[in-house]
Amino acid sequence: MHDLNKVTEFLYSLRNRGSKYGLERMQQFANAIQNPERTFPSIHVAGTNGKGSVCAMLESVYRSNGYKTGLFTSPHLIQLNERIQINRIPISDKDLSASAIALSTQCNEQFDPENYPSFFEFIAAIALKHFAEEGVNIAIIETGLGGRLDATNILSPELSIITSIGKDHTDILGDTIEAITREKAGIIKPDTPVLIGNLPDISKAIIKEKAHDLKAEYYTLENYLKTHPLPKTNLNGTYQKQNAALASYATEILAQRFPIKHTHALNQVEWKGRWQKLKLKNQTIILDSTHNAEACLQLEENLRQLTAESRKKPIIITGILGKERAQDIMPLLSQYAHTLYLVEPKQPRSCTAETLASMIPKSQSTRTIASQLEQLFSKDSCHIGGVTDTILITGSIYLIAEVLTILEGQSKDPIGQDLI
Repeated sequence: MHDLNKVTEFLYSLRNRGSKYGLERMQQFANAIQNPERTFPSIHVAGTNGKGSVCAMLESVYRSNGYKTGLFTSPHLIQLNERIQINRIPISDKDLSASAIALSTQCNEQFDPENYPSFFEFIAAIALKHFAEEGVNIAIIETGLGGRLDATNILSPELSIITSIGKDHTDILGDTIEAITREKAGIIKPDTPVLIGNLPDISKAIIKEKAHDLKAEYYTLENYLKTHPLPKTNLNGTYQKQNAALASYATEILAQRFPIKHTHALNQVEWKGRWQKLKLKNQTIILDSTHNAEACLQLEENLRQLTAESRKKPIIITGILGKERAQDIMPLLSQYAHTLYLVEPKQPRSCTAETLASMIPKSQSTRTIASQLEQLFSKDSCHIGGVTDTILITGSIYLIAEVLTILEGQSKDPIGQDLI
């Protein structure tokens, strides 16, 4: 591998091998590269929803206070480099290539082909190495999936955060709230504080018990909000204010080691695809990832407010991965849509337009149109609706990624937007 194209081909080949769930290989990988994760302090964030937003908020607050920040999130929307950022600047192609080459050499020496690190493990290792080499003051690390066996769980963080618990990825994490909670709670470390968001009572009980067993200080958003108002943030929705409260509480918990002053950082958070508004030739475009039942509650709040303010229903474009998720989302969208465009994200588990249409309640008379994104969008343009229409694109995060790629006139990332 001597150039970015070769590196891209290599990473693409790892992605095609599929995901591998477990920690032993990642620990071996980290040992082989001298455990870069031990050289900088970190905050580890898990949760069904909200973890990316909380990570972006924390990064914004610490960066505005002069800290050099590392940010690791997934999936990316347009380019792989977005997953690994320092002071919100994505890793350069040059640094990404150099790290990939160096780490592939290490892996070739340490692992046989049957036990080679997965795509997500490899990207996580590049991130940890990059943060160590660049000397970040604090890194905010988002789990890829679950927590207990996630590749990022080799961290020994300053604080663990669990933002929310809901049913998602049940094929891997379990099909009950209790099972999913135990997987997320796997990020709690001995003698290390844990902060939780608004969780089901059973989840609170499980996490509190585990925190007690590990002598980990236990903090809840519920207690924080007894004495603090919800902070303001530029991200839309009550749930984002709750995410902002989680981020604010986290900085208070860590204030002794990482002192901060009040800034306007929570009103300057950049996080694409979360009720993100764009203006295209007098049209309002909203991009919002809503991919599970819990997120539907948040979407409904925003839709109610949108229709009340505009006094008309939006045009909605949706594409969803998995029938179980579609069953939760489609009744809501059909209730609020003036016209509903059904598309299929270029992902293996995408529901067909026919499947999505079958999940609309018979009581709804919403007009539905099967379409393709290339017919609906081109660079800086949307080809449906009038100048006064609001057009909402919602569903899978991969759908949002494809729309942004088209609107920004970017080439599709050959790596793809896979999560793990």
